[in-house]
Amino acid sequence: ILVTGSNTTEAHPVIAAHIKRAVMFNKAKLIIIDPRKIDLVRFSTKWLRQNSGTDVAWINGMLNVIIEEGLYDQSFIDQFCENFDELKDIVKKYNPKKVEEITSIPAQDLIDAARIYAKAERASIVYAMGITQHANGTDNVKSLANLAMSCGNVGKEGTGVNPLRGQN
Repeated sequence: ILVTGSNTTEAHPVIAAHIKRAVMFNKAKLIIIDPRKIDLVRFSTKWLRQNSGTDVAWINGMLNVIIEEGLYDQSFIDQFCENFDELKDIVKKYNPKKVEEITSIPAQDLIDAARIYAKAERASIVYAMGITQHANGTDNVKSLANLAMSCGNVGKEGTGVNPLRGQN
């Protein structure tokens, strides 16, 4: 489970309880990507603290690692995605060292998080207004969708790009 841009325990306590149970009882790995030390950090496998406004960079950095290490789901991409070769070209410049310069996320931590996410049988991305309430909020969400689709984490139980909003 990757949580970003969300103080889930405070704003969505029921969802947070489900996430905590998944970690404690089902051995789910939890990645928190947020500059704040939210309550879920206590349950996380990895906590990455990015500079504000650098979400597209860290997401593209994770995609860079996933693509460079061949951790993407080629059969899912062939069946459901378009323009993957263009995405590969775009994320080439987002190597972990470059992403560290932009985001302040240590390169090895980014690599570790990308591997955890990509190697999961099923992975879910959970986000809230910390991702959307930016001038580039649409790009943030599209980038998260690219991350999920690259690993085939759409359309099956326990996966997806899941916004936490009041109207859900």
